[in-house]
Amino acid sequence: MFSFQPAKAMVFAAGLGTRMRPLTERVPKPLIAIAGKPLIDHVLDRFAIAGVDTAIVNVHYLAGQIEAHLAARKAPKIIISDEREELLDQGGGIAKALPLLGPEPFFLANTDAFWIEGPGNNLGRLAASWDPERMDVLLLVAAATASVGVDSPGDFNMAPDGRLSRRPEREIAPFVYTGVGIVKPALFTRETRNVFPLARLFFEVAEKGRLFGQRLDGLWLHAGTSQAIADVERAIARGVM
Repeated sequence: MFSFQPAKAMVFAAGLGTRMRPLTERVPKPLIAIAGKPLIDHVLDRFAIAGVDTAIVNVHYLAGQIEAHLAARKAPKIIISDEREELLDQGGGIAKALPLLGPEPFFLANTDAFWIEGPGNNLGRLAASWDPERMDVLLLVAAATASVGVDSPGDFNMAPDGRLSRRPEREIAPFVYTGVGIVKPALFTRETRNVFPLARLFFEVAEKGRLFGQRLDGLWLHAGTSQAIADVERAIARGVM
């Protein structure tokens, strides 16, 4: 049985946070607080518990605030990937950070990836499910019907063996991408574009049958908009957390 523990994580903190305005007019989205703690700290604390040594955090919008906030953090160790000159999107952000990420598969996470754990540790379960012989990407996915703040028709269908396929147009898919996964850096080494999204790469990997999903154990609360923040806070106030 293959056992793997990613030593590094890529944390996306460079976005403009436009869907979360007006909250993000003066504060970057990663520093918006939920349950009394900035979003980025929720993610980084989970990585620390999971044994991740180093988190590469990309910055662009209000970058100085994020750098100042993270300056004192010890676990995981923080390395800043500076995108002040050009916002590279998530795919481009990874490609730029490859020298920092190294040759081994790594975690990735959006800063609005917020969930309440079930009986199992989701990052630990994700790592335990990683199989490099079959997988190029393994995503943590959640059932759309059991999530808070989901405003989409879903992202993926999932086969019994865990393989993910893209939601067909004009259809509804049962699973949504939580913004967390494990990826192989080799997917980015031949990339010639500076700016590109991750979604297209995921779909290309899915077409090859090498995109897999691990179902989240617990409750996913998508904190991607100002309204979603309010929904998440109400869920927590009702005693969900």
